[in-house]
Amino acid sequence: MTINLHERIDMTTNSSPTPLLFLFKLFARLPIGVLQGFARSLTGLILLWPNASVARTVRRNLLLTYPDKTEQEREQMTKDSLRSQAMSFLEFIKTWGNPPQYSIDQIREVHGKEIFIEALKNPKGLIGIIPHHGTWEMMNAWVNQHTAPTIMYKPADNPSLDAFVLAARSRLNATLVPTDESGVRAMFRTIKKGGFGAILPDHVPYESGGILAPFFGHQVLTTTLVSRLAQKTGCGVVQMACIRRDGGDGFDLFFEELPEDIRSADLQTSVNCLNVAVENLIRSNPIQYQWAYKRFKDAPNLKNIYRMSDEEVKQVLADKPTL
Repeated sequence: MTINLHERIDMTTNSSPTPLLFLFKLFARLPIGVLQGFARSLTGLILLWPNASVARTVRRNLLLTYPDKTEQEREQMTKDSLRSQAMSFLEFIKTWGNPPQYSIDQIREVHGKEIFIEALKNPKGLIGIIPHHGTWEMMNAWVNQHTAPTIMYKPADNPSLDAFVLAARSRLNATLVPTDESGVRAMFRTIKKGGFGAILPDHVPYESGGILAPFFGHQVLTTTLVSRLAQKTGCGVVQMACIRRDGGDGFDLFFEELPEDIRSADLQTSVNCLNVAVENLIRSNPIQYQWAYKRFKDAPNLKNIYRMSDEEVKQVLADKPTL
């Protein structure tokens, strides 16, 4: 028996709530300032264990991407990054657990709005690339005011969280497709018809779906999906981000059109262009990037990089040829 996405939502949300699902719903009722304060406290607890996995991954990624900073500077970045990531997750729960209008009301300024609105008029379609940066889920409801996106969706490992997220996204005018070949075909059909598709471009793909490209001075396996779609359709590609304002004063949206190179017939040129755009966005506000993700795990010259000591990593970086 095949169960489609909406049947799955009905089954999971109508069943008896688990304690974790109850907790998510409780968090969604709390003021966002309270959640952000809780995130700060949670970060403090994580930092009491210097060897905690998430903290080690953040430190390692920052050493790989900002090797010229002092250890004190990177440690401060680690603390700020962990705090920001904890905030983002609780902000996700807040937006998932409230009507779409709540998220729209949190948006203070939209930078490059005209870029996005004009790009949606492209008869060849539009891809929105959304890196793991800031609080991107807060952006969905605003985007849905202007278009009906197709979004690639990978189920969460936790069934309660998965049900909570699916129920929230089902309220929006969006089509969720799996991160497999059927999802790629659905995304292609959307773009081919002149529609809008959203893709997260900074995950580590399977080898069959990626090539090596520079990212913060390292060759990393990078998705070719955006490039191949852009090559085949000639669609527009716009980078999108939702960034938390200082002091808990809402969020700003940012839209930037990628250069013509993203549609290059040369796949390497196109993928390089993608990584440059993502890297530039991260450098504009590195604290709000999700550094807890092991982005460099498949880099050829960085094998076992997340298991090495800092001194071993520094030696690897010293011996690494310049790209």
